[in-house]
Amino acid sequence: MECLEKQRWKTSDRDALYQLRIERPDEAVRKQVQRNWDMVAKPLDGMGVFEQLTCQIGAITGKTQINIEKKAVLVMCADNGVVEEGISQSGQEVTAAVAREMTRNISSVGKMASTIGAEVFPVDIGINCPEEIPGMIQKCVRKGTRNFRKEPAMTEEEALQAIFTGIELVAECKEKGYQILATGEMGIGNTTTSSAVIASLLKCDIGTVTGRGAGLSDAGFMRKQQIIAEAIEKYHLREKDPLEVLRTVGGLDIAGLAGVCIGGAVHHVPVVLDGVISFAAALAAERILPGVKEYLIPSHKGKEPAFQILLEEMGLHPVIDGRLALGEGTGAVMMFALLDLALSVYENKTTFADIEILPYERF
Repeated sequence: MECLEKQRWKTSDRDALYQLRIERPDEAVRKQVQRNWDMVAKPLDGMGVFEQLTCQIGAITGKTQINIEKKAVLVMCADNGVVEEGISQSGQEVTAAVAREMTRNISSVGKMASTIGAEVFPVDIGINCPEEIPGMIQKCVRKGTRNFRKEPAMTEEEALQAIFTGIELVAECKEKGYQILATGEMGIGNTTTSSAVIASLLKCDIGTVTGRGAGLSDAGFMRKQQIIAEAIEKYHLREKDPLEVLRTVGGLDIAGLAGVCIGGAVHHVPVVLDGVISFAAALAAERILPGVKEYLIPSHKGKEPAFQILLEEMGLHPVIDGRLALGEGTGAVMMFALLDLALSVYENKTTFADIEILPYERF
């Protein structure tokens, strides 16, 4: 992980963010990958959505020979000041405890990633802990956000610093040869921050995008919705731009992941999204820089109620529907494995010529 320990971006200028250029993925490569699939000895579109996903990866990277052997999960870890309002069953100390497990590869995402040969990079982007946790990538913007019920969670400068941190990490991963990245997160209270961001950006009813997180009581769940509703009303968030929404009720983990999504688009690296926190970050990234979503691959449809409206809004279609709610990047790592299986057919293809029969034709 030392390879990623580079100087952070110095800019905190919103103009620098909004002026980043997002190119369209290479459509010629996409079409060639599809033609290559059509030469594989199988029915046309026999691999279903996985043919589309590999075409997307080819278009993103500009390569018809698709290699995603070197994979990494960027896990943004941060605490949220709104936890003091009783919107979570756990306290902030759990964030640091799970982050320590990640550095030893004994958390859920670490075990899963080790099984498929992916690496996990836990990033301290805002853990409320007095000392640095050894083995983490140290990118702490501040030790936890402020309680957004009382004041905005971040200053604009802090939000921008977190976003540019995510962009920078993607650039460094690409430089080190990583071919595909996944988003992960750890931060008690982040289903509250993500619900607040989603409800604000989509101007939708709070009840349709807010769930119980790790398992709130009825009273706790009502409290959670009330806190979100009050904040949206207090700061007039349905009228604000995405960066203002993100810095007011978001988290440092969400802002960092928004940067990872943007970084994937800027640096032509496919990014696999995990759960609802990642999708909230992706929504913010797409609203800041339209076109980012073309570089994102959804992994699963989790059990949080926000998923359906998010998928419809962004036009993304995950292949796993297992009611996952673990976070950390676990669903995205499952997707890594499925992509490997699909690419085993594409890269080691048996053609129609190999078995001496005529190929199917598209009409």
